[in-house]
Amino acid sequence: MKISKVECHALLVPNYAPEACSSAQDDIVVEVHTDEGLTGIGEVDTNPWAVASLIKSPGSHVLARSLEEILVGCDPLDTEALWEKMYVGSLMAGRRGAGICAMGAIDMALWDLRGKILGLPCWKLLGGARKDAVIPYASLLPAGYNVAEQRESLMAMVQAARTMGFRAAKLEVCFMGPYAHNGVQGSRQDIVGTVAACRDAVGPDFTLMLDVCYGWDNAKEALRALHDLEPYNLYFVETPLRLDDLRGYAYLHDHSPIRIAAGELQNGRFEFRQLMDEGKIDVAQPDIGRVGGLTEARRVCDMAGDRGVQIVPHCWKSAIGIMASLHLAIGVAHCPFIEFLPAPLSGSRLRQELVLNEPELQNGALALPDAPGLGVKLNRKALDIFSADAQEVYALNR
Repeated sequence: MKISKVECHALLVPNYAPEACSSAQDDIVVEVHTDEGLTGIGEVDTNPWAVASLIKSPGSHVLARSLEEILVGCDPLDTEALWEKMYVGSLMAGRRGAGICAMGAIDMALWDLRGKILGLPCWKLLGGARKDAVIPYASLLPAGYNVAEQRESLMAMVQAARTMGFRAAKLEVCFMGPYAHNGVQGSRQDIVGTVAACRDAVGPDFTLMLDVCYGWDNAKEALRALHDLEPYNLYFVETPLRLDDLRGYAYLHDHSPIRIAAGELQNGRFEFRQLMDEGKIDVAQPDIGRVGGLTEARRVCDMAGDRGVQIVPHCWKSAIGIMASLHLAIGVAHCPFIEFLPAPLSGSRLRQELVLNEPELQNGALALPDAPGLGVKLNRKALDIFSADAQEVYALNR
């Protein structure tokens, strides 16, 4: 069996909101096809058109080949070897950023394909189970165009998540910094007040996390907020500082009363090694696609385990990515949660309609899947409905 082609589907919701802090509005789904009719499925959370270009554009020399031309004719079972072949062959145009993201989508699809060929779920191929189930947290982005509306929205969402059976949830409170959701700017007190209201809404026994989306410019300013947030028993605070402020992250690790989480945008194990060793984070958040796929994510998990760092995979996409996170987490003892964007609470039709078989909660957890590969069934109609080729994708032209 040989790889015959790599197919890319750039997807976009109609009437997307460019001011929203939500990448659930777009997606790129990658399919790796074989000459015997089997296909693997993957996705990645980044610019769909950049990834499609890196996969499909022809290369002109050995340092900058397209990922498709590297893979065509290869044995799809050689998963780890193909990762290295892609990394070496796309070195000039890849290596970090969108290049690793493109490799991540393909690698996810290759693991799905490997499982289908061998008739086994991916978690068995990744080394077996270290737990009987995985606990997802509901990732909640509010609606509204002022602080009060977003606070009320989050209170309603976290209560709905608890009613749906979730044991944990993460609050996206993006009032400060460069990525204010829907353009809403707020203060440190607004963040604390929103967390306090949500804690009151669900009570003391429900696990809450907080994402402030790179909200503070320096570590001392962030630390003041972390002390204000301490009474609300947060499991972690995610990305309090800009991505490259490793000294600031180390300072927070040494002084914060709350765990510090980061890593959603890190590409590859080398960036994670720097984040863990220099930034001293408590919780590493590899996004399966952005980090380079299941092959590289497993390496990051091993590095984290050696350093006593928890793993909580990031995932702000469809059930494709959620299932990849689930298969990874099953074999990682130091992974207490995975991120789960609930389709009914996401506000994105793409999130709601792309996959036909959603992972289902059982007593607040996700059971070990037994279908071959990732166990994902694409909604082919959704690939047509949300195809970006048929849509105007530049907000400046509106």
